[in-house]
Amino acid sequence: MDNIKNDRYYLKKITDDLNFVLLHMSGVTIEQLEDNPVLADSMMFRMIQISENSARLTDDFKRAHDNIPWHAIRGMRNRIVHEYGKVDLTIVYDSITRDFPVLYKKLIELL
Repeated sequence: MDNIKNDRYYLKKITDDLNFVLLHMSGVTIEQLEDNPVLADSMMFRMIQISENSARLTDDFKRAHDNIPWHAIRGMRNRIVHEYGKVDLTIVYDSITRDFPVLYKKLIELL
């Protein structure tokens, strides 16, 4: 069966979402993100998806790859979901531009 939902499945979903964010944010400034609510919402939705799928990874997988900031990924989701409408887009932008390229590189190597 091709639809086995294991760590590899969720890792692929996470890397696909990271790739989407990096592709669509390439060259985008913080001002452009703040002026484009559709783009901002799309990026935050993907960040939520990344977190939700990381939560579905097994504890064994996360322990084996403890160099990945799993807690911080979940924390960003919680900030977006529970403070929606008050989310500081500077934090979102910084996460995308500084943290996501590093995270993507680490996770893509695990596939």
